[in-house]
Amino acid sequence: MELKKENIDKALTSLSQLGKVLVPATADGVKKFVPFEPGVKPDFDMVNTTLPPKDVLFPQTQKMYSFSMGSESAVEAIKEADNQILFGARPCDVQSIDCLDKVFLTGDFVDNFYSDKRDKLTIIAIACTRFEPACFCGSMGGDPGAAAKADVLLSPTANGWNVNCQSDKGTAAMNAISSLLEKAPGTPLPIAAPELKVNMTGVAEKAAKMFEHPMWDELYHPCLGCGTCTFACPTCYCFEMGSELRGKGGTESRYWDSCMFSEYTRMAGGHNPRPSTKERLRNRYMHKLSFFAERYGQGLCVGCGRCIEKCPVGLDISKVVEMIGKAEKV
Repeated sequence: MELKKENIDKALTSLSQLGKVLVPATADGVKKFVPFEPGVKPDFDMVNTTLPPKDVLFPQTQKMYSFSMGSESAVEAIKEADNQILFGARPCDVQSIDCLDKVFLTGDFVDNFYSDKRDKLTIIAIACTRFEPACFCGSMGGDPGAAAKADVLLSPTANGWNVNCQSDKGTAAMNAISSLLEKAPGTPLPIAAPELKVNMTGVAEKAAKMFEHPMWDELYHPCLGCGTCTFACPTCYCFEMGSELRGKGGTESRYWDSCMFSEYTRMAGGHNPRPSTKERLRNRYMHKLSFFAERYGQGLCVGCGRCIEKCPVGLDISKVVEMIGKAEKV
């Protein structure tokens, strides 16, 4: 089946009957996923949004509980999960959602706030026929032409996208726009092959033994500790909790935080196990390249290149991988 470009607005309008449809667009000068509505111009040629789609499942600020105090104290979970369709996610972002799934849905504790949103999310991904200079997904276990965890994979053609349903959710979504789909597939365009490549062979294991390596003493110097890398990253999930009190009640919320901020690890007594930028930057790279792989069996960097593009001082995780690969053991 093929979805023609000429039918895309009709398709998005029809899908809006199933839930909120989020599309890549430029809004207020920022490339991000926004709700599709009249006046919004989706940009499906955009390789990557500046802001990743992680807030679809893990909002930047999320109210979790309301509470009241007094003779009849009570705590009640705040349910905000509605049906959502993420239309136009790139394979690297689908891979990043798989990483978040590992964190919030596996192990001894399942995050109900995340799982409620995940259950009601349909992901329609678009394979990549272009890449940016900072893209290196192929080196991080990704494939620009595939997205196994997506519900639908759209492969670009000259006039639209070939449609491949990969789940029951995906089939249901495409059934809703079946009248807009051509039965015969189009000729697929060539899939992109990012020029930037890194060799990850043995890096996770080697990095685990380099906690005290002198490379960290030099690497951190340019870092401003601004946290841009963590907020642009599709897989960073550090958060903080806070309460808002109003009279005898209030709400408890969580909001994005950053391991690059000194306050994140500062303890109640004032001690901070990561007292300087060196320890914080080391932790970020070690988590991406080694710690997460040790726990979940896959890396936490998906090679989207956002942190490379947005770091104000040019710190580059691909070069860190190269440094680790070349480093002599100490």
